[in-house]
Amino acid sequence: MRLIRRLALGLAAALLPAAALAGAQQYEPLAASVQAALHAAIADRAAPEPQFPSVREKVDWLTEMSSRLSRRIPDREARLELLKTVYYEAKRAGLDPQMVLGLIQVESGFKKYAVSSAGARGYMQVMPFWVRLIGDKDNNLFHMRTNLRFGCTILRHYLDIEKGDLYRALGRYNGSLGKPEYPNMVRGAWEKQWGWRG
Repeated sequence: MRLIRRLALGLAAALLPAAALAGAQQYEPLAASVQAALHAAIADRAAPEPQFPSVREKVDWLTEMSSRLSRRIPDREARLELLKTVYYEAKRAGLDPQMVLGLIQVESGFKKYAVSSAGARGYMQVMPFWVRLIGDKDNNLFHMRTNLRFGCTILRHYLDIEKGDLYRALGRYNGSLGKPEYPNMVRGAWEKQWGWRG
């Protein structure tokens, strides 16, 4: 009976649209050296061609993740562009690309133009104050690569502040430090929807 109930709940959850749980990163004054380092981290404009351990792994990863994302983003080219950019930006920031996919699922439900009630924007729900703090006036948080670059850089910054504690870094990212709901949702999405053993 428990198994039937779990299957029914799982099916119901799968049929519901992914709800965005966007919080608000909190503005915290940054030391000049930190601000300069973060600005440098988002300034590179090199083409985002991700480097995989092998061509086979690249093909397998993109094929598998594209299949999982197809319901949310029907256009194959748009899907592949997003996945390549997520992989590139996550690896560049020292993050797990699948964890970043879980975060995007929770934050925006993969909606490029999502805006939260707090004003956070795009796939990774980046707060506009970050553009003023570490970017420049030309940065558009609805531009896919800009949004992913900022989001991954900010999460890396929070991981560094929290000495590698992902739970606390995710809490900071969402503006819910110390509360379990958001980190648990991201971890759940990461493990259940985007887990990859390669």
